[in-house]
Amino acid sequence: MLRFLLLLLLPGTMLAQHQMKTESTKAIKAYDEAMAFYRQDQFLMAERSLQQAIKADSNFQNAYLVLAEVYWDMEHYGLAISAYDKGLSLDPSFYPMGYYNKGKLERQTGRYDEAVQSYQTYLELAPQDSKYIDQAKQGIAHARFAQWAVAHPVNFTPVNLGPNVNTRSDEYWPSLSADEQTLIITRKVEQYDLTLGSTAQEDFFISHFENGSWQPMKNAGLPLNTPDNEGAQSISADGRYMVYTVCNRKGVIGRCDIFYSEKQGEQWSTPKNLGPVINSAAKETQPSLSPDGRTLYFASNRPGGKGNLDLWMSTRNQEGEWSAPVNLGDTINTPEDEMSPFIHHDNTTLFFASNYHPGMGGFDLFRARRNAQGKFDTVTNLGYPINTAGDEMGLIVNAKGNRAYYSSNTDPTQGRDIFEFDLPEALQPDEVTYMKGKVFDDSTRVRLEAAFELYDLTTGMLISQSQSDQLTGEFLLCIPTNRNYMLNVERKGYLFYSDNFALEGIHHLDKPYLKDVPLQPIVAGKTVVLKNIFYQTDSYALLPESTLELDKTVDFLKLNPGIRVEISGHTDNVGATEYNKALSEKRAQTVVHYLADHGIALERLKANGYGMSKPIDSNSTPEGRANNRRTELKVLK
Repeated sequence: MLRFLLLLLLPGTMLAQHQMKTESTKAIKAYDEAMAFYRQDQFLMAERSLQQAIKADSNFQNAYLVLAEVYWDMEHYGLAISAYDKGLSLDPSFYPMGYYNKGKLERQTGRYDEAVQSYQTYLELAPQDSKYIDQAKQGIAHARFAQWAVAHPVNFTPVNLGPNVNTRSDEYWPSLSADEQTLIITRKVEQYDLTLGSTAQEDFFISHFENGSWQPMKNAGLPLNTPDNEGAQSISADGRYMVYTVCNRKGVIGRCDIFYSEKQGEQWSTPKNLGPVINSAAKETQPSLSPDGRTLYFASNRPGGKGNLDLWMSTRNQEGEWSAPVNLGDTINTPEDEMSPFIHHDNTTLFFASNYHPGMGGFDLFRARRNAQGKFDTVTNLGYPINTAGDEMGLIVNAKGNRAYYSSNTDPTQGRDIFEFDLPEALQPDEVTYMKGKVFDDSTRVRLEAAFELYDLTTGMLISQSQSDQLTGEFLLCIPTNRNYMLNVERKGYLFYSDNFALEGIHHLDKPYLKDVPLQPIVAGKTVVLKNIFYQTDSYALLPESTLELDKTVDFLKLNPGIRVEISGHTDNVGATEYNKALSEKRAQTVVHYLADHGIALERLKANGYGMSKPIDSNSTPEGRANNRRTELKVLK
């Protein structure tokens, strides 16, 4: 005669609602002992008692099914699947949920064919009102995707960054400057406390790329590192602004908050909480900065999301204030977890991890691209074997878009290490180059802090903003390829600096732009070339792309009402002297008319055309002639 027993609800199991499938008093006694151990998380003792129950009755179905749950909690997934196989085979209809659980375990361990079968069996046996039917259908879809992915692997050859970066401790959460010269990681540091014994906490470590290799990692020290945990950091493209995660300590608003620190010269500032606009009573973690440091992506389980952890975005204004975070929406976020966002230097491609989008098992890595309307559209799985049945997260990609970095524990004896690999071409973001140098006073050579703005000449959109270091004058500005740009550099008391990057149709550059920026004090005789004023060929009619530079010139003159300037036109040596002089004169007058139409008094403006008489470069090359064809602004008074 079967005995019926109402069990207490156990962690991770629904067996409490099912009858006891044995008549053996000895088996039931051992089973009850196992339940008591299980409730106290004493898994080894629970396992031993369950084995005794099975020994007493080899067909005791409840014992096999709970044993599967115990093995699952112990992360012995293969043993858990075997226990489910035996237990479910005794009476398939007794516990349909077991097939759902077995399907999850099989997908988690890469047994995708078996997972599909287990989920299908669950759907055949489960009550029609089961809340797990949709999850089982999703499990089938994921397992079938994984079957396809395994049959169509992507190229993937990870390379360990070596002993200068990795140790026997765990290293993870890499972050990389755009010039690939600075690498910051989080490392789990083992330490010993007289009271607590052996413990571990997380610190930041920094390495620089010199002489063809990464130099030995150095502890970032105070004020970044403290006796508490710091981790999941992200740095701006120039390596001078860092955001990271802090949990469960003084000064934290919720469970975990995002902090920031700025680098001035070689010293990091005292970290500060980003404040209650970004941080809430919930959990904010794993931030990622846009290349100019003015947009922040992060994971949070704050109210208003789509599921558990969602990805959110906030932007910083000119005053340094962050906007209310915006959820990235249904394309990215799901009813489960999205985390570890990384916005590439192209400011268009987002990499992140999810355990809900179709994947291989646990957390997979995905890519999404921003469309013309500024929204992220189709989500793409990075593929197998980049993604596996385990958890993949924390991936970053270099500015060029061809190399990815992530952490993995492929060798358990070495803990988690940082690896790099060639990102398959189909997954690569747009290549980004950069301009790097220092800003200085052209007269005194003193290093200066100055503001940088990069605009798309076609759309007029502000692509990036940054500042040079206030102590060293050093700067790094990301420049995506395949578009034309205007660069404006300015500082109060100086003429602005203008530059042009004609990169439309160019997807790859062999070298970055290494260029210093001399700023000229606003004194009589100083001149700036307006490199983003363009005319129709053999005409003085302005092209639409000139508007950005012209408006910047208007702003400059309004901010400096006490100066009078000359706008001068210049040509190369192609064509007749008189014709070139007349054309340059008309072009200068066209610019003066634009400035006057936008509020600049005519008495402050003078137009001159110099034709080919004042070259600044050789006329023997196309590049030299292009430099000679120019419009200049000169301070007269």
